[in-house]
Amino acid sequence: MAVSGSVWRLLLVGLVFHLVYIGTVFDCYFTSPVVNGMRQHSLKTAEAKRLVLIVGDGLRADLLLAKNGFSMIPGAPEVVAPHLRSIINERGAFGISHTRVPTESRPGHVALIGGMYEDVSAVTKGWKTNPVDFDSVFNQSASTFSFGSPDILPMFARGATPGKVEMWCYDEDEEDFTKDATALDVWVLDHLRALFHNATTDQTLDTRLRGEKTVFFLHLLGLDTTGHSYRPHSKEYMTNIQVVDEIVKQTEALFQEFYGDGETAFVFTADHGMSRIGNHGDGDPDNTRTPLIAWGKGVRGPLPDTIPSSHDDYSASWELSHLARRDVEQADVAALMSSLIGVHWPVNSVGVLPDVDPTKPGYLLPREGEKSQAEGALVNAQVVLEHYRIKHENKKAHSLFYRQYHYLATAEDSGDLPGESELDIIEHLIEQGDYFQARQQAKVLIEHALEGLRYLQTYDRLMIRGIVIAAYLGWIAFGAVSILLPPSSSQSSASTNALPVHVVAAAVLGGFWSLFAKQRSPWSFYVYIVFPCYFWDQVLARSGGPLLQYVRRGHTASLLGYAFRGALVVAALQSMVAGYTHRSIWSAWFAAIGVMWPLLAWPRELLSKRWSLLAAWATACLGTAVFPLLGVHQEESLIAISIGAAVMYAIGMTGLFKIKYPDANEQNRFKAVTFWLLGWGIIFTNFIVWDLRDKKPVPRSFRFIGWSTFVSVVLTPFIFPAPRSDPRGRLLSFFLGFGACFVWLAIRVEGLFYVAYSLTLCLWVEVETALRPYTGAKGTLGENESTASVAKDATTYRPRADDLRIAVFFLFFVQAAFFGTGNVASISSFYLEPVYRLVPIFQPFLMAALLIFKIVSPYIILATTFSILNARLDLPPFSLFLVALTLTDVMTITFFLNVTDTGSWLEIGQTISFFCISSLLLVWSAGICAVGELLMAGQPRGTPAPAVESAANGKDGKDE
Repeated sequence: MAVSGSVWRLLLVGLVFHLVYIGTVFDCYFTSPVVNGMRQHSLKTAEAKRLVLIVGDGLRADLLLAKNGFSMIPGAPEVVAPHLRSIINERGAFGISHTRVPTESRPGHVALIGGMYEDVSAVTKGWKTNPVDFDSVFNQSASTFSFGSPDILPMFARGATPGKVEMWCYDEDEEDFTKDATALDVWVLDHLRALFHNATTDQTLDTRLRGEKTVFFLHLLGLDTTGHSYRPHSKEYMTNIQVVDEIVKQTEALFQEFYGDGETAFVFTADHGMSRIGNHGDGDPDNTRTPLIAWGKGVRGPLPDTIPSSHDDYSASWELSHLARRDVEQADVAALMSSLIGVHWPVNSVGVLPDVDPTKPGYLLPREGEKSQAEGALVNAQVVLEHYRIKHENKKAHSLFYRQYHYLATAEDSGDLPGESELDIIEHLIEQGDYFQARQQAKVLIEHALEGLRYLQTYDRLMIRGIVIAAYLGWIAFGAVSILLPPSSSQSSASTNALPVHVVAAAVLGGFWSLFAKQRSPWSFYVYIVFPCYFWDQVLARSGGPLLQYVRRGHTASLLGYAFRGALVVAALQSMVAGYTHRSIWSAWFAAIGVMWPLLAWPRELLSKRWSLLAAWATACLGTAVFPLLGVHQEESLIAISIGAAVMYAIGMTGLFKIKYPDANEQNRFKAVTFWLLGWGIIFTNFIVWDLRDKKPVPRSFRFIGWSTFVSVVLTPFIFPAPRSDPRGRLLSFFLGFGACFVWLAIRVEGLFYVAYSLTLCLWVEVETALRPYTGAKGTLGENESTASVAKDATTYRPRADDLRIAVFFLFFVQAAFFGTGNVASISSFYLEPVYRLVPIFQPFLMAALLIFKIVSPYIILATTFSILNARLDLPPFSLFLVALTLTDVMTITFFLNVTDTGSWLEIGQTISFFCISSLLLVWSAGICAVGELLMAGQPRGTPAPAVESAANGKDGKDE
C-alpha cells in the first residue's frame, strides 16, 4: 500500500520540527556567557611566585576524605589519603568545590581554569580538538607547564598565546579500560620529574621554570578511568586514590628539592565526581561535589570550625568537624589561583574569590593582611561588573524598549557607567582602612552584578517560551487538521478564505525577523519563528470553514464528546510525564492495560471466547511490569545475562522451524548461521567478562571474534531475509538479530526485558486484531463514518475513537522501551562496563554509538509489530503513527516548561535530560516506524475473512 506525498511531507515536517526545536532548550535556558571587549584587572602584588594545580579527574570528595570510606573492602585503611589529610589538619585550607551541569571534563576544567561556566550544550563540541574561545589562568600566566591527558591539555594550549602553554601528553591508546589506570597518573609524575632534571642542563628552561607567575598543571586521569571500569566503591578506585595521594606527596617534595624557597602555592581539586554506578554528566550530587584543598605560600592554615558549623551530614563521616570547611563554586577556583600568583583574572571569569565575604574564612594568608583581601574583593567586583557593562551596552544598543537591571540602572543622560558609584565607595573605604566594610560592599556589588548578568542572560526568555509553546500547539493542531479534514474540503475552503490568513502570517513572520535583526539574535531564532507561523497559517486557512460548518449543523454535543476524550488522552500523557520521575508508574501502566482494561472495556463475548488470549496478554504485561521496578543501580551478572540469552535462543530456535522459506537451502542456511552465531555470542561474552574481571587484557582474537559475531548476527536477517509473506517469521528474524545487543551489551536483565517486551508487543497485535470487529460499528472522528473502513491511503484515512487509544498505547510502548530496563535514570546513567567487551580503549563516539544502538534495538521490534498492526487492521501505512504524532507534544510542552537553570544541579540536569529524552524518543520512533514499514513491506493485509466473521457474529472461534 503506497504512502502518498502529503503524508511524507507531514512526516518530514514533523521530524525536522522536532529535531530543530531540541535546540530551543539551550537557546532559552542555557546560552553561552562568552562576551568580548572587557578590560583586564589584577592585584598589585602576588602572594606566591608559582602555582601547582593538581586535578584528580573524577574524584569524589567523600571517598577522598571520609574515614573508613571503603569499609566494604576487606583490609581497607581507615584513612585512604593520609598525606592530603595531614595537609588539611596541619597546614592547609579545605572545602567542597560545587560543580555545575554537565559534569564532564571539558566544562569542569573550563570552570576551574577559565572561571566561567560554559553553556550546557558545550559538551557536544568535543573534548580534544576544539580551541577554546575564552580566557584562562594559563593564558594570563608567564608560562604554564601541563602534563596529562590528550583529551584535556590541547584545548588550553591551542587557545592560549602561542608558546605560553607547554604540554606533555601520553598516547590516546594508553587510555585503556582494561589496564591499570594508575599508570597514567604515574606517567605524569615521571614527566614532571624529567622536566626538572632537564632544567639542570638547560639554562633557558631553568630560567623559565624559575620565573614568577608560573603555573604547573598536573591532570590525573586515572581515577576517572578506574571509576568507569570498576565503579567508585571498588578496591581499584581506592588504590588509585592512594596512588594520587602519593603523587601529591612526591610532587611537593620535587618542588621543595628544585626550588627550596617556599614560594609555591598548591591547589588540589577535581573537575567532577562520579556516581555510584561509575558515570557522570548529570546533576547527581556525587557528581557535583568535589574536594578542594589549598596549601603553601599565600594560603592560610587550618582554622577552628565556625558557629554555626560549616559542616553537615555529608561531611560528618570525615571526622574533620573541628576544622572550618569553606565551600566554593567551581569557577571560584580560578579567582583564587589568579590572586595567589598575581596574574590578570581571566576576562570571562564570573568566579567569586572566597575571601570576598568578610563573615566567612577565606583561603588566603596575604602579606598585607586584610587590606589585600579588600583589594582582592575590589578586583573581583571590577571583573564581574565589566561583564555586566559589556552585556548591558550590547543589549541596550540592539533591543527595543530596553529595560535596565534596577540595581545598576543609570540615568540615560548621566554618562555614568553602571556600578561606578559603588566602586568609588569601595575604593574610599579601602583608603580609610575600613576593610571589613569594603569587602562587604564588594560582596553586595558582586552579587548584584551576577544577578544583573543573569537578568541580561534571560532577557529574551519569555519571548522564546511563547514562540516554543505556540509552535508545539501549532504542530498539534496542524497534525490534527491534516488527519481529520478531507483534503478536498480543506482545499476548497482554503481557496476562498486563506488570503487574509496568509497575509497575517507573513506580517507576523516579517515582524519577528525585523525584531531579531534589530536585536542581533542568533540565526536559530529566525528558524524557530518559521514553524509556528507556518503551522497556524495552515491550520486557520484549512480548518476555519469546515469547523464553522460543523458547529452550524448542530454537532456541538459531539464536540463536547471529543473534548472529553481529549481530556482523557491528556491525563494519560501527563501520567507518562510523571513516569519520568516515578518509575513505578510504568509498572502501573502495564498492570492497567494488562488486567483492568480487558476486564472493564473488552466485550463480554470476547472475554469468554478468547480467554486464553486474555490470560497470555495479562501474563506478558505483568511480567514486563517487573522491570521498571528494579533498582537503577545494578551489578553485572553473567547468570542473568546468560539466562536472558538462553531464553532468546530457545524462542528463536523454536520459531525458526516454523518459518517457511520458498528455498529450503536458504532456510537451512539461516537456521545454521543463527544457531552458530547466537551460541558463540553467549560463550565469548562469558570468556571476555571473565578476563575483564581478572583485569586481563582482552585478547585481540577474542575482540575480533566478538565484533565479527556481533555484527554478523545483526546483519543475518538482512542477508537471509524471511519471506515477506510471513510477517511473523520476519519479526522473529529481527528479534534474534537485534537480540545480539542484549547478549554483548547487557549488564544484567536487559535480555529478559527484551524478551518480555517483545512478547507483549506481539500479543498487543493479536489483542487489537481480536477487538477490531467489535469496534467496527463505532464512528470515526471525521464526518464520513465509512471512510475508515475503505481508506487505502493515509490522506483519506479518518481515525476512529478507538485509534486514539491505540496511539496512546503506542506512545506508552515508546517510553517503556527506554525506561523499562530498570537501569536508565537520565541521559548520563547508561552503564559503560558492557561496552568494554568490544571497545576496551577510550573511544567516546564509538562507545556512544554502541549504547545508542542498544537503546534503539527494542524500537525495531516496536516498529515491526506496529507495522504488522497497521496491516492486520487494514489501515494505510503510518496512519496510526500520525495520530500518535499529534499527541506527543503534550508531553514535550510540559517538559519544556519544567526545565530550570536554578535550584540543585540534580534538578537542573534532570529537567534537561527529560526534555531531550522526550523529544529524541519521538524523533526515533518516527524514523523507526518508517524503517518498520520498509522492513515489513509486502506483508499480507487484513485478517482472514472467516475469523473476522466468526468474531463479529459470535460464532465459535479458535485462539490464534
